[in-house]
Amino acid sequence: MKNNDANDERKQGEETPKSVLEEIIREGARQLLQTAVEHEVAEYIDRFSHLTDTNGHRMVVRNGFSPERNLITGIGPVSISQPRIKDRRPHEAFTSSILPRYMRRVPSIDRCVPILYLKGISTGDMMYALESILGPNASGLSATNIVRLKRLWESEYRDWAKRDFSEKRYVYFWADGIYFNIRLEEPDTNKMCFLIIMGAREDGKKELVAILDGYRESKSSWMEVLLDIKKRGLTEGPRLAVGDGNLGFWAAIEEVYPACRHQRCWVHKTVNVLDKMPSSVHAKAKEKIHDMYLAPSKEQAFVAYNSFFTLYQVKFPQACECLKKDKENLFTFYDFPAEHWIHIRTTNPIESTFATVRHRTKRTKGMGTRLATLTMVFKLVKETERTWKKIKGYILIPKVLKGIRFINGEQTETAEQVA
Repeated sequence: MKNNDANDERKQGEETPKSVLEEIIREGARQLLQTAVEHEVAEYIDRFSHLTDTNGHRMVVRNGFSPERNLITGIGPVSISQPRIKDRRPHEAFTSSILPRYMRRVPSIDRCVPILYLKGISTGDMMYALESILGPNASGLSATNIVRLKRLWESEYRDWAKRDFSEKRYVYFWADGIYFNIRLEEPDTNKMCFLIIMGAREDGKKELVAILDGYRESKSSWMEVLLDIKKRGLTEGPRLAVGDGNLGFWAAIEEVYPACRHQRCWVHKTVNVLDKMPSSVHAKAKEKIHDMYLAPSKEQAFVAYNSFFTLYQVKFPQACECLKKDKENLFTFYDFPAEHWIHIRTTNPIESTFATVRHRTKRTKGMGTRLATLTMVFKLVKETERTWKKIKGYILIPKVLKGIRFINGEQTETAEQVA
């Protein structure tokens, strides 16, 4: 009993200073925000103080306060009394840039909700997770409101999927098909494939280019994705596309963007080759494969390539045949700047991002519908997109786009020679 009393006293001693500190921080934030919105109103009124009506009355004046409202923030709810303005000018009205009329949550909280959901927190458990972040008074974020947010995400996706590409230019594409289990009415169609394209822009920033749901990685499915991108303005394709050995994508891009060169993903190729060999030789075989795509030149890469065949051709012909069939497109990256090699040898930019998506679908045993799955994937990628770094050596991208030739990663001609 004494131990329990001691534990309770210790917990109270730990919690009380924390709660007092939180209140101090929250009150300080409230005062700063209140001062900021009142200063914004005062500036607006002062700007039009010279305007008067025929009776000499000012056209823009203070008009009391709006009803107090709670703004949900990362430090808990903050109460704000927003000043009102009476603007007698026709078709004019004051709108606060600091605290818009219908804002009930700071934008970071709206970003928090999809991240929690996509990390495996169900709608029913969302309030418990948010209360641990915002405190027990996290009003306005009920399960019903979270469902409304998910509907907004669907609308965001539809708008994004119609955006214009006429001002865009990409130097590289990464393409892959990602499979998920979802609950559909049709009993034999619960395995859905998302066709994903990421791109590197002229400034080196990576971004999501396209995402479309389908049932397989067929040529027709990839054609639908690529033709839609082209129809929306991307008339000139990338210089290089990186993907696995799926024939559907390569056949489609050959027709839509015939000037685009092909690079097979070395991670996929390594997995496929090792799958045809006993585990006892995996370590040595993997080392030999690394010697190919980590070589400083294409010539040295082919030395390692031939060495692999010399060592394994007789004992493991299927593994060697798997490696041989994509030889032409496994070493394309050597014809691009060496600084870019780490980015364009594999589809890792896609794989690393979608590992989180797979975790989400595993936790929920599928997300219910095709649109729900598509929306969740879209929101996750858009959230993580902000953290993607520019590719190394991005200052060389304009040269690649101009068609300047590189051999073993080094520039061999000037822009004038290309012209």
